[in-house]
Amino acid sequence: MENLFESIETNQYEPLAVRMRPTELDHFYGQEKAVGKGTFLRAMIDRDTIPSMLFYGPCGTGKTTLAGIIAKISHSHFVNLNATNAGIAELRKVIEDARKRVRSLQQRTILFLDEIHRFNKGQQDVLLPSVEEGTIILIGATTENPFFEVNRPLLSRLRLITLALLTPEAIGNMVKRALTDREKGLGTRELTISDEVLRDLGVFVNGDGRMALNILEQAAAMVHDKGDITLEIMEKVVGRRIYTYDKKGDSHYDTISAFIKSMRGSDVQATLHYLARMIEAGEDPNFIARRIVICAAEDVGLADPQALILANAAAQAAHLVGFPEARIILSEAACYVALAPKSNSAYLGIDAAISDVRHKDYGNVPDHLRDSHYSGASKLGHGVTYQYAHNYPNGYVDQQYLPDALLGAVYYEGVERGKEKELLEDWKKRRNIK
Repeated sequence: MENLFESIETNQYEPLAVRMRPTELDHFYGQEKAVGKGTFLRAMIDRDTIPSMLFYGPCGTGKTTLAGIIAKISHSHFVNLNATNAGIAELRKVIEDARKRVRSLQQRTILFLDEIHRFNKGQQDVLLPSVEEGTIILIGATTENPFFEVNRPLLSRLRLITLALLTPEAIGNMVKRALTDREKGLGTRELTISDEVLRDLGVFVNGDGRMALNILEQAAAMVHDKGDITLEIMEKVVGRRIYTYDKKGDSHYDTISAFIKSMRGSDVQATLHYLARMIEAGEDPNFIARRIVICAAEDVGLADPQALILANAAAQAAHLVGFPEARIILSEAACYVALAPKSNSAYLGIDAAISDVRHKDYGNVPDHLRDSHYSGASKLGHGVTYQYAHNYPNGYVDQQYLPDALLGAVYYEGVERGKEKELLEDWKKRRNIK
């Protein structure tokens, strides 16, 4: 069985992302939580006592690369398979060879199985006995949620290692290494790239190191030796604008702030513009949907209660279908909120009431409003004089509801716009207030 991780001469026709795969942990950027100093996995690698594991993370985060580093460091025999083209027959052969190798050479076998979620239940079950008894050390890799795609019995025997999306800083380190490496990278060409372009590229690829190196390689092909790789060249390669939109930086907060303020200000054109910015930058649809829901409650409020219902339905639908179709759902909700009449009366009302609760002596609940559904309540005067509103004309009776200490307090100030105007008029009629 060929070991695809064995050191071989660099093939000039291999993609840059393949040539630049790290072979040591010092060059494995961005996964300190998983394999940094002091972590469980780092200790196991240093001691060459690798347990059966499952690498779980998005594309381009280093699952295969980490397996290759382990292959180089470990004294175990290493076998690489991909579940997209491997079958049960190959698995059985690997397992049988592993048994022979233990008996004859006292050497363990590590099986790296990429795309393990592609195996069906029967194929995964073949691995169970050999993993259980330690015949093979299994390292699986998947981009899919393992709790849905990997059999529970097999998953319970694997140590789950989660690899996160690479930060722009980690992406920048990878690109710099590729530009300076004279043996496998682009170092002989002496190309330059600014820190600003590095950061923008790191943001654009959304944590995918492979994509970053692919873009770099194609951009480098458009530049003469000792030339500068600019943002304009990068954008020519990707065929679209590379947005400066760091999900943890100022651009992220500035854009979502402008989006919310445009909806609040009833500017539907600006609302769609900022929504488009976020979609193109790869923003999480759930994040956008939550802001629309908040705006529907805070800024539209009682002027159009339907806005909150629609926004909440849009949030659920966007979560269900994801991009690209979620853009339509988010657009509908955002446009509705922008076009709807506005009232922040409910928002101001609850904040005013909370302020009194926090800072004032608000007294006790009036006796006639207290719970009367237990034996002895009437002896305490609880609920005795309570007047049931439905027994009176218009479903309203004039009685005290606020505590004595807050009598006369006003929290809700109605706004006579949209549906709230109707609600106010009806409320005044029921109370017979002119």
